[in-house]
Amino acid sequence: MSETSETTTHTSAGTGAAAQHPAAADSHEMIRVHGARENNLRDVTIEIPKRRLTVFTGVSGSGKSSLVFHTIAAESQRLINETYSSFVQGFMPTTARPEVDVLDGLTTAIIVDQQPMGADPRSTVGTATDANAMLRILFSRLGQPHIGSPNAFAFNVPTVRASGAITVERGTKKTVKQTFSRTGGMCTRCEGRGTVTDIDLTQLFDDSKAISQGAFTIPGWKSDSWWTVRTYAESGFLDPDKPIREFTDKEMHDFLHREPVKVKVEGVNLTYEGLLPKIRKSFLSKDREAMQPHIREFVDRAVTFTDCPECEGTRLSEAARSSRIGGTNIADACAMQISDLAAWVRDRDEPSVAPLLATLRRTLDSFVEIGLGYLSLDRPSGTLSGGEAQRVKMIRHLGSSLTDVTYVFDEPTIGLHPHDIQRMNNLLLRLRDKGNTVLVVEHKPETIAIADHVVDLGPGAGTAGGTVCFEGTVEGLRAGDTLTGRHLDDRATLKETVRTPTGKLPIRGATTHNLRDVDVDIPLGVLVVVTGVAGSGKSSLLHGSLVTTDQAAEAGVVAIDQGAIRGSRRSNPATYTGLLDPIRKAFAKANGVKPGLFSSNSEGACPHCNGTGVVYTDLAMMAGVATTCEECEGKRFHASVLEHRLGGRDISEVLAMPVTEAAAFFATGDARTPAATRVLDRLADVGLGYLGLGQPLTTLSGGERQRLKLATRMGEKGGVYLLDEPTTGLHLADVQQLLGLLDRLVDSGKSVIVTEHHQAVMAHADWIIDLGPGAGHDGGRVVFEGTPADLVADRSTLTGRHLADYVGG
Repeated sequence: MSETSETTTHTSAGTGAAAQHPAAADSHEMIRVHGARENNLRDVTIEIPKRRLTVFTGVSGSGKSSLVFHTIAAESQRLINETYSSFVQGFMPTTARPEVDVLDGLTTAIIVDQQPMGADPRSTVGTATDANAMLRILFSRLGQPHIGSPNAFAFNVPTVRASGAITVERGTKKTVKQTFSRTGGMCTRCEGRGTVTDIDLTQLFDDSKAISQGAFTIPGWKSDSWWTVRTYAESGFLDPDKPIREFTDKEMHDFLHREPVKVKVEGVNLTYEGLLPKIRKSFLSKDREAMQPHIREFVDRAVTFTDCPECEGTRLSEAARSSRIGGTNIADACAMQISDLAAWVRDRDEPSVAPLLATLRRTLDSFVEIGLGYLSLDRPSGTLSGGEAQRVKMIRHLGSSLTDVTYVFDEPTIGLHPHDIQRMNNLLLRLRDKGNTVLVVEHKPETIAIADHVVDLGPGAGTAGGTVCFEGTVEGLRAGDTLTGRHLDDRATLKETVRTPTGKLPIRGATTHNLRDVDVDIPLGVLVVVTGVAGSGKSSLLHGSLVTTDQAAEAGVVAIDQGAIRGSRRSNPATYTGLLDPIRKAFAKANGVKPGLFSSNSEGACPHCNGTGVVYTDLAMMAGVATTCEECEGKRFHASVLEHRLGGRDISEVLAMPVTEAAAFFATGDARTPAATRVLDRLADVGLGYLGLGQPLTTLSGGERQRLKLATRMGEKGGVYLLDEPTTGLHLADVQQLLGLLDRLVDSGKSVIVTEHHQAVMAHADWIIDLGPGAGHDGGRVVFEGTPADLVADRSTLTGRHLADYVGG
């Protein structure tokens, strides 16, 4: 036999062997998790198929996020970070390895979560998705007149000019004169923010009084305060005994606008500056949500934000707005609805920038495809809802050529109308069909139905959860005896009778954002649901038009939105809800000591760990280590504080209680505290009875945080509750409990207005207002108002058709 034939025979034999014995690489078809114990997970062991769509479900707080985000995705990202050099890792966030015995078969994880995109005033939809960057290049190449590089169209880049002498040390020292200039697109008046602040002076002082007579009406500015009032009175620039309205022009300028300057007041060096810059620094530099209520009320009363008169709110300099392509400048392009901008880009035909146009077209078409065509690129990213922000993050992944990647989604259907959920499902399936592993945390039955594999965690929440109740197919889940399986086919029914309104809140001529001169009456004393596709104008109608009316103020509207709860690992449900105050006072009264002792953030804190319960050791570019404090054994309080008891329990034992146990503890006996019981009852009402009072807020899921905010705001005095998608993060079984809570609110004499897409809430409403018919400039009109039964019978709107299908009408 020749050498050639031997080689051929050998190769054929090898191929046959390979067919009988698959390559070792083909055996890694599963992501294997063994012994996961992160947060409330209890030694979870599970195998997840790769290149399939796996949906994780279970009640809120059952451990879904702990398994998917804090174990699988977190370890994948940690391993990728370790491939960089120690120098680079020093600049990256460091995370410890999750509490798990074995994690095998991981691939690169791309996380698309609901975290807010940040409310920086210069962050917009365009800057967050790179669409603005491509537009700037396009205008710098094609815009007429030509004004400069892409920086000349960037509202984040100021124009800079400099000149001077520099010393060059090369051989002999030589002084060289240099000039430098950079043309930016930032508006100089508003510094790229698009808005300017206008302060109402009448809210700052009473000009009929002198400073010495207490002219200031600013919260906290007492007539004898060192750092404020006395600085003005004894600065030497003003006459403290003269009424402010009688100040000379120079005195008024020094009073309102003077630059910071050192002055001596009774021998103490202090800084004097004009009232307006001082107000801007002390009040307007802080986040509004972080302010105390009385400070926030003052700022809302004294400060108005108006479009910048120089750039007309576009953020751009006059030069940037002067350059045009076919009569359109970059400000016009960014203000267009994205679906219209996509059509404008398609009309451009310029071979010199063909690759740029093609990429920009794909990006804009992705917006439309994902259901965000109604946005504009100049929309501030901080105004996006959680669902919109998540879909904006998806944009950069839709056209990606990467395969064999693990995509991790956190409830991607949040904020989506039933009409849009099918579109989202198609996108998830497309990512899977490209050869990727798709992991989705989800409650909606429409998305659970498309899963290749389902993992149901539970059976309960918190300490009652953390185990895998079921894994398999959707059919198996439906037939199984788990909470999710039993409720998967739940369908709410229409009410036989609806409540009669006791009044109305009129809205007239609403034109906020895309609203088209809307006139509508919102009935009071009943459960009202405002619905419509995403972008149809629901939030504009309620938060932009209703909340700002005088009638809303008179009715006492309490608006509860989806804004993120702010809080560190020191914050917990007891501190966030205000529950800790009556508890501390009860402990203090029972033991004859100060309330401050019973705060782990104040006098009672363990000195070794400063009240955190753990000691953190920073290991530079390696993950820091957290060990339980040896002094307090993780209880966070000084040993002497724990000697004080109330009803036989110390403060650390009380904070370790779940809500339901604490409610019983404070309801009777020596520990009876009605103020604490009221807060605890509200927490139980929203389904958080399992939550520990001292559990850090950083460990709560999105759904738990939403309901914690709801329970807190329910304590405010008001006659009308305005809720923004309260079913966010709620399991199918919890929706009925939420409906019961809404009913109790209405039956107690409150009015409840809900922005919602969930059909069960729509069916349960007394009155429905449907906006549409589409999104953006295709919406903004009231297309139906009436009872749910009338909407189902009418079937003339998208909502009506989907609700009819849901209730079987």
